[in-house]
Amino acid sequence: MSIQKHISVYILCGGKSSRMQTEKGLVVFNNKPFIEWILEAVKPISNHIYLITENTDYSVYNYPLVADIHKDKGPVGGIHTALSHTKTQQNLILSCDIPMISTHIINRYLINSKVINSNITFVSDSTRDYPLIGMYSTNNLQKFETAIQQNHLKLMHLIQSSTYHRIQVASRDFEALYNINTHDELQILIQRKL
Repeated sequence: MSIQKHISVYILCGGKSSRMQTEKGLVVFNNKPFIEWILEAVKPISNHIYLITENTDYSVYNYPLVADIHKDKGPVGGIHTALSHTKTQQNLILSCDIPMISTHIINRYLINSKVINSNITFVSDSTRDYPLIGMYSTNNLQKFETAIQQNHLKLMHLIQSSTYHRIQVASRDFEALYNINTHDELQILIQRKL
């Protein structure tokens, strides 16, 4: 799979991380911070990789840090910032708490999905949607701008008011989607991988 010149990648590293009580992207799993696992997954996909954060601890990875345009607006604010910043129409948006994500999963379900006429494409398992593993078109920029102005910050509500496509992931790939929000979830993942 060759590098996708027409796709930019934005990893949302902001957020309060209130449940983890530390910067989530820098939490260590199997001797590497979460952000390193995610960067490894996206490096084969695009040369346009950006971290949505003001935290200079991420500077060591040598990717541009992009500050949120509107502070404290959650994922809606992060995606709005990405869509305002990008030079490509299609943008892969990922959260910083999915250490099991892989190049294969992203390519299989998002890059190669051939979903047309959809402004937003994201993955889902049998019970849960993962809008922060998704492709977002710049066609959505005005919609995100309006949502922020009106303080409508529930991401799935915003998605459902747009043209979107939900891609069902095979059960064998569910684990790659899991976001780790608490120390207990991290311990469960570590035990599973022993």
